[in-house]
Amino acid sequence: MSHASPDNATEVQVAAALARCAAGDRPALRVIYDIEAQRMIGVARRMLRRQDLAEEAVQDTFMRVWRAAATFDPQKGAARGWLYAILRNSALSILRDESRFTSDEDAADQAAPMTESALSQLPETSALRRCLERLDPARRSVVVLSYVHGLSHGEMAGKLGVPLGTVKSWVRRSLISLQECMG
Repeated sequence: MSHASPDNATEVQVAAALARCAAGDRPALRVIYDIEAQRMIGVARRMLRRQDLAEEAVQDTFMRVWRAAATFDPQKGAARGWLYAILRNSALSILRDESRFTSDEDAADQAAPMTESALSQLPETSALRRCLERLDPARRSVVVLSYVHGLSHGEMAGKLGVPLGTVKSWVRRSLISLQECMG
């Protein structure tokens, strides 16, 4: 005897509503909104670190869903997975919007307390501490935020207010510098 899980039931509801959206049924978009909007805002908030930007990402997602509902293919994946992929792309687009991010110095200033706190935990004679202190403050921040505080690249981009690609390159270059220093 098998019972449908709540997640499976939600998936079925969202998939059915998407099919109705594809047929031009506007109330079906509201069904999806009612089911997923709060969770989507939470996901977007974790990426963007601002409620207003999270709400913008979710609104943009629902506009994209309405326009592209006919392109959803249940044979290729889950309806909710499709929705969250669109949300992720919307949030990343917002992160890339150059009018919304700050300079490297501002980013380093924002993360400085967390970075300094983590560095102070290392012994003064530690090679790792010495190598981290040699890094530019913004690059040191991304290493500490990632490896000490467990933030994802997207979360760091939101917290620091810099584009996702910038964070990724800072992490990559910082790790290479640390490897060479520790080498």
